[in-house]
Amino acid sequence: MKILAMGPSMTPEYRQWRDQKTNDNVPKSNPETARSLEEHLQVIPSELEIIKQYFEKRNLELGRKIEQLEEEKI
Repeated sequence: MKILAMGPSMTPEYRQWRDQKTNDNVPKSNPETARSLEEHLQVIPSELEIIKQYFEKRNLELGRKIEQLEEEKI
């Protein structure tokens, strides 16, 4: 909880110190780690979604192989 003293009891040095202290708490952006808005809002797939995509891809590959083997039989 901040207590704010206003009036003649607040010296210019104290006011400057307080303003500096307040500004120190504001995070500054680092251009090296800054990301674009699109990157920041990008949806990261869950582990379940990744496994599901892998399963669907593998299922399609196996389906094609089965069709190919059935055609070779005929």
